[in-house]
Amino acid sequence: MIRRPPTVVCYICGREYGTKSIAIHEPQCLKKWHNENNLLPKELRRPEPKKPEVRTITAKGFYDLDALNEAAWTSAQSQLVPCNICGRTFLPDRLIVHQRSCKPKVAK
Repeated sequence: MIRRPPTVVCYICGREYGTKSIAIHEPQCLKKWHNENNLLPKELRRPEPKKPEVRTITAKGFYDLDALNEAAWTSAQSQLVPCNICGRTFLPDRLIVHQRSCKPKVAK
C-alpha cells in the first residue's frame, strides 16, 4: 500500500498543501482573498477568515493533522455564499457569474 505524504488543508481556499508549503501558501492566499474581496460589491463582501485554533497534540508530540484539517475545511466551507435562486453555494466572486445564468426551477 502506497502512503501519501501528509497534507494540510488551507483554511482560506480549502485546497490541500504539503506540510512545508502551507506556510508559504497561506499568506499569499490571504492576500489574494483580500484583493478579490475588495473587488466585490459591498453586499457580497465577507469578513476576513480566521485561522482555526486546533491545539490537539498526539502522544508523540505532533499536532493532530486530522483535527486541524477538519477545522480548516469547515472554515473554508463557511465562506461559501448561497445563491438566492437555487440555493447552491459558491465563493462570492463566483456567485456573481453563476447568477447570470441561474434560472428558477419551473414546475412541471
